[in-house]
Amino acid sequence: MITSKAETFPLRNPFTISRGSKTEARVVTCTVTRDGNRGWGEGLPYPRYGETVEEAVAAIAALPEGITRTALQQAMKPGAARNAVDCALWDLEAKTSGRPVWQLAGLAQPKPVEIAFTLSLDTPGKMREAAARNAHRAVLKVKLGTPSDMPRIEAVRAGAPKIRLIVDANEGWTPEVYTDL
Repeated sequence: MITSKAETFPLRNPFTISRGSKTEARVVTCTVTRDGNRGWGEGLPYPRYGETVEEAVAAIAALPEGITRTALQQAMKPGAARNAVDCALWDLEAKTSGRPVWQLAGLAQPKPVEIAFTLSLDTPGKMREAAARNAHRAVLKVKLGTPSDMPRIEAVRAGAPKIRLIVDANEGWTPEVYTDL
């Protein structure tokens, strides 16, 4: 049996990029149950790419019972709905077989990876504070996207002077703003 539902998770803090702010994440979750075993997955529909949570739930509901991972690739276009079901099917197979997904996929055992922690677009003062709170991390990804971003970059650098930075303007800069900064 395949079931799905929309779920909303409030964010601890608003998350702002050049195109707007979010205070919650709306996701689709999927459960595949077979022979008493249950696999779980989720996907985050992205409105910018024409996806909605409601459409993802409906697309999952239309799938035939017993669908395989291979058949799923043909039955659904790439996106949040297919991701939720695909993850649930992998999870189900891992639980049923007693083997981790990486073994089922024929991959080497995963090793820890270095990730970037993202700082939301905010005032320079708040971004400096956020950078200082997260200066222990290896890399900070800084959300920007306005013509007046240089004070933000300087504030982040002041808050975490030794950290590696990734700057992400999310298409918010024109070529002129980019060269000015």
